[in-house]
Amino acid sequence: MLQIKNLTLTHKKDLRIIIDKFNLVLNHGDKAVIIGEEGNGKSSIIKWINDQELIDDYMECKGEKVSNDEKIAYLPQELPQKEAEKTVYDYFSEKEAFWDSNPKELGALAASFGLEMDFYYLDQKMNTLSGGEKVKAQLLRLLLDGPTVLLLDEPSNDIDIETLEYLEKLINGFGGIVLYVSHDETLIEKTANVIVHIEQLSRKTKSRYTVSRLTYKEYMEDRRKNFEKQLQQSVNDEKEKKRRDEKYMKIYQSVERAMASVSRQAPSEAKNLKDKMHSVKAMSKRYEKMDENITKRPEQEAAIYFKLGNEKSKMPAGKVVIDIEKEKLSIGEKVLSENIKLYVRGPEKICIIGKNGAGKTTLLKNIAEMLQNRTDIRVEYMPQNYEEKLNLEMTPVDYLDKSGDKEERTRIKTYLGALKYTTEEMEHPIKELSGGQKAKVFLLKMSMSDANVLILDEPTRNFSPLSGPVIRKMLKEYPGTIISISHDRKYIEEVCDKIYRLEKNGLSEIVYGNIG
Repeated sequence: MLQIKNLTLTHKKDLRIIIDKFNLVLNHGDKAVIIGEEGNGKSSIIKWINDQELIDDYMECKGEKVSNDEKIAYLPQELPQKEAEKTVYDYFSEKEAFWDSNPKELGALAASFGLEMDFYYLDQKMNTLSGGEKVKAQLLRLLLDGPTVLLLDEPSNDIDIETLEYLEKLINGFGGIVLYVSHDETLIEKTANVIVHIEQLSRKTKSRYTVSRLTYKEYMEDRRKNFEKQLQQSVNDEKEKKRRDEKYMKIYQSVERAMASVSRQAPSEAKNLKDKMHSVKAMSKRYEKMDENITKRPEQEAAIYFKLGNEKSKMPAGKVVIDIEKEKLSIGEKVLSENIKLYVRGPEKICIIGKNGAGKTTLLKNIAEMLQNRTDIRVEYMPQNYEEKLNLEMTPVDYLDKSGDKEERTRIKTYLGALKYTTEEMEHPIKELSGGQKAKVFLLKMSMSDANVLILDEPTRNFSPLSGPVIRKMLKEYPGTIISISHDRKYIEEVCDKIYRLEKNGLSEIVYGNIG
């Protein structure tokens, strides 16, 4: 059993309560997902459960964890720097469980991730692996220890579709407790039987959480119905209150007028009116008491609203955006793929998929460099690693402000507000923001640039399941060209016109049903 008692997390910089008196009990067999908008504290909860020191530098923590004899394993959202500098072999060999496992066991575990046995013994540094390969290596090492509780912070980030399907089987087949954060709606739909929903209401001044033992689809439908039911009841109660108050005011004003006009020569009538006014005022107090129980308008945290692109972003239907033939795609001396051909025309939405390590990010970077040198199109590039483009020491406002003009800064703050940034968060260094908040900075930068070509490496990977549909709709309606990499199955299905798989022998166009 894993139990959390009265966990309260308060941001040290702006003293905002992120989580308030959070309680959760999980038992073996529970597959619990934490959902919520970006910056709501999902990763902080996972980190706190594993080791409070991970968030001590930016969070004030109060609460208790009860885990008894459970063996907890934690997958961080980002590979720690000290681990990133190690070779793959050193990374595994530091674990006693690695030496306690026989070759057959090691081989079977590696094969389940689509890896060869020699993966454990690579002298390649961890930070040179593809994003998906890093996640696979971390999961492999965690499982070698035989944990009973898995804490997974964005395990679906950067892994290929084949490995996503294995991750689904891993979570569903795990006999212990799984508590994870993910933005992959398909993964959540197929695995979670407990939904933990963290919300920030009233302009992020109030924290609320919900724990529901339902599937994700059931929870979202239940949430929608309850919201609509409470809203309708609230509307009805408000109408009834209005009719009652209007009737009361007519009685009150009638008695008040009668008292003002009663003759001093009619003391008995004046007494009767005074008694009546006393009754009317008593009625008012009863109504005030009744109003304490009136159905309140329901609150829920809305997904972000944002429009991407404008008239300047339109791409003419006949415009050739890409027409390339690349003999080899390489990293150093290692050839990743050969005979690559890609033709993109007009406002097409292209997605490139493929196994981890196939060279997708390398190819996308090459395409970005090629297109950014052209003057006939306007290109914006969103890398998989945000640090390649973001200055982490700057605030979002400073990063986006190119003119220093007061009106420009006001406009930027207005846009950030629409993306659910608080005034305080706008002044935080970017390094203190969540992955989703960083991704929003890129979205805003793209929108302000009038770009008609977007090059996106995993564009939806850091957006919540609640914002995911909004982001997909926004990208689908974008009037320019999109060239992207993604393993998000809903993004691929809903946004992309064409899907290409990158393999050793180049790019091949496929249909959605064959992406697995």
